[in-house]
Amino acid sequence: MRNVWKWIGLAGVVGVAATGVLVARDQRRRNAYTPNDIRARLHQRLAEAEAAKSAASS
Repeated sequence: MRNVWKWIGLAGVVGVAATGVLVARDQRRRNAYTPNDIRARLHQRLAEAEAAKSAASS
């Protein structure tokens, strides 16, 4: 029974480490955008939403 708990603990540690890696990668990706990049993407999404709304109402 003791061996089972060791494996469960090890799996937990590996899961926490993997989650930390994913969070760090996502944070680096988010920090890579400049304010102008974010603004341009928001304007693009707004234009797409307005086009979809006008297409749906026609």
